[in-house]
This record gives sequence, structure tokens and C-alpha cells, in this order.
Amino acid sequence: MLAGYAFAGLWVLFTFILIGWVFFASLSTSSEIFSGALFQFKSGLHFENYIKAWKTQRVSVFFMNSLLYTAVSCTAIILIAAPAAYALSRFKFRGSALIQNMFAAALGIPVIMIIMPLFGIVSGLRLTNNRWVLMFLYTAMNVPFAVFYLFAFFRNLSFSYEEAAVMDGCSPIAAFWKIIFPLVQPGLVTLTIFNFITIWNEYFMSLIFAGRQAVRPVAVGLYTMIQSMRYTGDWGGMFASVVIVFLPTFVLYIFLSGRIIKGVTAGAIKG
Repeated sequence: MLAGYAFAGLWVLFTFILIGWVFFASLSTSSEIFSGALFQFKSGLHFENYIKAWKTQRVSVFFMNSLLYTAVSCTAIILIAAPAAYALSRFKFRGSALIQNMFAAALGIPVIMIIMPLFGIVSGLRLTNNRWVLMFLYTAMNVPFAVFYLFAFFRNLSFSYEEAAVMDGCSPIAAFWKIIFPLVQPGLVTLTIFNFITIWNEYFMSLIFAGRQAVRPVAVGLYTMIQSMRYTGDWGGMFASVVIVFLPTFVLYIFLSGRIIKGVTAGAIKG
């Protein structure tokens, strides 16, 4: 037990050192970064690195693109996966077991196996560099996990909720949206956080389907900025860009970490 706590403490310390180094580098100049005088701030704190990264390095474009992709995709995933998981967990019909197995099997398919057929279809339809295509792909890729995750929440709910709703005159659809859907809020919040982090940091698919700079999300945009550093040498601006890109997921996890733990454990409790 003591060894486990010691290892966890060392890992947290190591992580904070790395994050702190990047943060201080974002407030320094390139010469201070490479001279080893990073923490001395001889020339002061350079907050202009953030302004320069936001405007000159097009971080604002990448940031807003990722914000759009993430918000739309996370909403679509919930609206598709929640009714599907509810139907599979509460109703028995012909083919329900097969559909469940297909969702479970989809979790084991690597993206690299289907990326070339997808690219062939998208390029054949002349839909590359299209924001809606990216959001559709993000949604489709994350729906299987969302259905599989929410299935346990709906399965553990008592049938008495639906019975009471029917007695009050609710239709099955109305009972789902008005009663059942709010009851699985911990799972929905946790799933949304997971999807947000996954889509926000997604790189491989956006690299293939977002060739134009105007539609690139932050992961691919940050990579292009790192490549450009070989010519501009603005390392302080680059680290400022890293902080801007990293900040949303960090803040989200800090403020909602309790919800994540609650959501992960709630699905295993019989209701």
C-alpha cells in the first residue's frame, strides 16, 4: 500500500513539474528557454506570447474549430446513444442480442483499419475538408462506446419508473425523456467528459480529413505550429499555444473530477 502511494505521489510530482515547465516557458523568450534561465525571468513575464499565439499562429481558428467539433459531436453522441442503449437494455426484440454484440465488437476495431475505406468514400464524394464530415465521423466513432457505457446505467434502473409513468398517462417516449433520461445524469456527464477529451485531442482522423488550415482542430494545428518553429524560432509563442490548447481539458477535469468518479461507479450499483 505504501509503495503504491509513493509511486502515485512521484507520478503526480513528475506531471506537475512537466506542466509547470511548459507554463513558465510560455511566459519566457526563446533565448531564456535555451539558456537555462527559464525560471529567472530576467526580461519579465511575456504575456504577449499568448496574444501572439492567439492571433498570429492562428490558435484562435484551431480553438474555435475544435470547440465546434466537440460541442456538436458530444451532443449528437448523447442524443443517439442514450435512446439506443435504453431500448437495448429495457426491451427484448428479435435481433437485440445481435445489435448488442455488434456494438461491443465495434469497440475492438482500430481506426487505422477503416480510415482508408472512409477516405476513399469521402474523397469520392468530394467532401474532404468539410466540417460536417468531421463531426459525423467523430460521432460515429464514439457511439459504440457510448451505447456500451450507458447500457449498464439503464439496465440497473428499476422498471417501476416506467410503470408509474404509464399509470400517469405518459407514452414510452415521454417517459424516457422526462423520467429515465434525467436519472442517468451522472453517466451522461461522465460520458460527455470522456468524449470531450477524446474528440478535443483527436489527431489521426483530423490529419487525414482536414487538409485545409481553416478547418483544422487544435491537435493538427498545434503540430503545424511546432513544425513552423524551425523557421520562426518563437518557442515562447509555441508553448503559449500548448497551454491554450491544453487548458480546456485541464479545467474540465479539475472541476468535474468528482462527477467522473461518481459516474464511473454509479453504473455498477444496482438501482
